[in-house]
Amino acid sequence: MIIGTGFAGGYLSEEQLAGILDRAATSLGIAGKRVLVVIPDGTRTMPMPTMFRLLGKILRPRVSALDYLVALGTHPLMTDAELSRLVGEPVRDGRAGPSRVFNHHWEDPETFVWLGTISAAELGQITGGLLARDVKVGLNRLILDYDHLLICGPVFPHEVAGFSGGNKYFFPGIASSEIIHFTHWLGALITSYRVIGRTDTPVRAVIDRAAAMMPRPVSCLALAVTQEGVAGLYAGDAREAWRAAAALSAQIHVRYVEKPYRQVLSVMPEMYRDIWTAAKGMYKVEPVVADGGEVILYSPRLDAVSYSHGKQIEEIGYHCRDYFLKQWERFEHYPWGVLAHSTHLKGLGEYDARTGIETPRIQVRLSTAIPEEECRRLNLRYRDPATIRVEDWQGREPEGILVVPHAGETLYRLSRERDEREGAQTSVCASGPSGADTG
Repeated sequence: MIIGTGFAGGYLSEEQLAGILDRAATSLGIAGKRVLVVIPDGTRTMPMPTMFRLLGKILRPRVSALDYLVALGTHPLMTDAELSRLVGEPVRDGRAGPSRVFNHHWEDPETFVWLGTISAAELGQITGGLLARDVKVGLNRLILDYDHLLICGPVFPHEVAGFSGGNKYFFPGIASSEIIHFTHWLGALITSYRVIGRTDTPVRAVIDRAAAMMPRPVSCLALAVTQEGVAGLYAGDAREAWRAAAALSAQIHVRYVEKPYRQVLSVMPEMYRDIWTAAKGMYKVEPVVADGGEVILYSPRLDAVSYSHGKQIEEIGYHCRDYFLKQWERFEHYPWGVLAHSTHLKGLGEYDARTGIETPRIQVRLSTAIPEEECRRLNLRYRDPATIRVEDWQGREPEGILVVPHAGETLYRLSRERDEREGAQTSVCASGPSGADTG
């Protein structure tokens, strides 16, 4: 049973949020238990200070421990100052009052406990034959120190899984590299263009299959949020709560337009500190950029490609999917999640192995503090951010120019009819690129 509610045209008050959490506290079976709450980092719009305060007020008197683990995936570890801003209370030496707040140390092999292996045969069936290999499933071993795991995070359209949230807070949120690389490369093979904003995708199916191995009971608080407030909160079974939030997210985070744009200016918020995260400004608008058009990622202060994976990205650059597939022997040893990020930012395109010519469908231009020479080495275009005044770009949609403020969370798509047709193809996903079952 799912507890909660949501509005496509309104927002929940703090009293309503507290009421949902109070009912959930009774129904989730956590009384007297040690509870670990898995939460997002600072790269998601999320009223985490409010939720942290309400969880402390409502859950802590009913449980024996209430601690938090930040689902970093492979994002940089957060300092106490950053954790303090995240939860809205002072965090010192990983403690906020009676609660501990843990980073997910994805960089440390000793972090993980191994839950089992999903076989190549099963993964081949789940992915429609697109990608098949044995995959070990590991999670942060902190989960074994608790009786109950509680996901608490928002749901948005997502370039790899279709929609974020739910069990994705485990995989990749606190997962080992094997399952992270498998799911991200699977998403890259399907392409972000086809997967983003779809509820039922092969990547989500793999994530849920891995979550079936969880050694502890799992519940979820799934939120649908915008900059203005919380549109919905759903509590209960991880898949069911996520699905309810994803249905609302599809209403509030997807904007349909009738014609494609020749140029999109994505104004990136400061919560994205590198291109690894700011690339969402490309993913969320790619479907509405005309062939031969351009996306500009505008963020004058952003000065890093990736704090975690910069070296590998500098070596491979940004390329379309087939650039890698048709030269697989050159690239198969790189982390597949890094290859996936490369293809997602570059977008759809073609690569002629005979001539060595790569032809992207659209161009991506960085208008950031990353120097022009580095952009060129990465196979991206550059524009000096000092030459852009956002107000000069606004109101020019009739000219084929779109400005997206606070880019990275609202998905833009062409017409509902076309959207539904392409979505049906992605859900089935019976066919993929030749040679896609590499590995």
